[in-house]
Amino acid sequence: MPLLRMFLSIIISAVFILVIYLFMQQSKFGRKPTGIRLEKIKRSPNYKNGAFQNQSHTPALAEGASFVSVLTEFLFRKHPGKKPSQPLPSVKTDLFSLSQEEDVLIWMGHSSYFMQVDGKRILVDPVLSGNASPFSSGTKAFQGADIYKTDDIPEIDLLFISHDHWDHLDYKVMKSIRPKVKKVITGLGTGEHLEKWGFSKEIILEKDWNEFIQLEDGFSVTITAARHFAGRTFKRNTALWVSFVLQTPHHKIFIGGDGGYDTHFKKIGDHHGPFDLAILECGQYDKSWKYIHMMPEEVVAAAQHLQAKKLLAVHWGKFTLANHTWKDPIERVSKAARENDVLLLTPMIGEKANINATQNTFSSWWENIK
Repeated sequence: MPLLRMFLSIIISAVFILVIYLFMQQSKFGRKPTGIRLEKIKRSPNYKNGAFQNQSHTPALAEGASFVSVLTEFLFRKHPGKKPSQPLPSVKTDLFSLSQEEDVLIWMGHSSYFMQVDGKRILVDPVLSGNASPFSSGTKAFQGADIYKTDDIPEIDLLFISHDHWDHLDYKVMKSIRPKVKKVITGLGTGEHLEKWGFSKEIILEKDWNEFIQLEDGFSVTITAARHFAGRTFKRNTALWVSFVLQTPHHKIFIGGDGGYDTHFKKIGDHHGPFDLAILECGQYDKSWKYIHMMPEEVVAAAQHLQAKKLLAVHWGKFTLANHTWKDPIERVSKAARENDVLLLTPMIGEKANINATQNTFSSWWENIK
């Protein structure tokens, strides 16, 4: 009997491993960099010991936290208010009918947003498939938060992808909008996923931190640092996580991507600032992973280091990826912005935000929703 139990255990383990292996062969997991792309990655000063590194020591979990404790907290302890009690209000702006003269931003929830600036149409980290997970039933969008689909997206001049996490890089969206995209700007390594999904390598501009891209019509982009990590599989950091300095003929915009607080914000502000608008992540934070996601008060400090005239806080309002209440990010960042005299824009999902605005004209729409 002991031999039989051992044999059955081996068989079950082998089947389990085979199922996981076959599941992860799906196209949505992307592909690790190879060939010329991998050789370029290996020459990066930010790539060491087979992986990209942050500028500062950045443990995935803070001191005293463990994977088991974090997973237990997230899955088995009740945290009321993690999801809104009712559908979120929204205003669905028709992106096709925008006047070419309008300089606007339309937030789509979490870190997805559309911008029209100086006549160009720009899309950032579009996650519009209703979930942010390799499992279709996992990490579902809040009711009312997922109002935009790929059919609502017009032709895109510039598509920015900050990194390859599931809540920033949506396989289904990428496959669907591919014919509409003229150029993709991203960090080293992420282009491998996109090429696997059918994007032409000729339209992918894939750069390292501090590299500059001159575009047409007075537009340029500098790839800048972030403090985070990357990976769609068990293997982390084969692709780079980035932020962007977008210079247009009349505006300078910081696209923050994702990540924790660090000295890079001041360095970017000193070198590239001031900014007309900074778009920074504010949500999915926890004391247990404080190095890879900013607390709301740090978001305001980062905007000040960037010398930003206006701040838009994103990375909240669509998915539950942490234990805080769904509106804790906007409540805390609003308070910190008021206390530090930082102009914070607070549009509803889909509501037009004027990039030239000199004051916040939006309501505190989240206040009466539990």
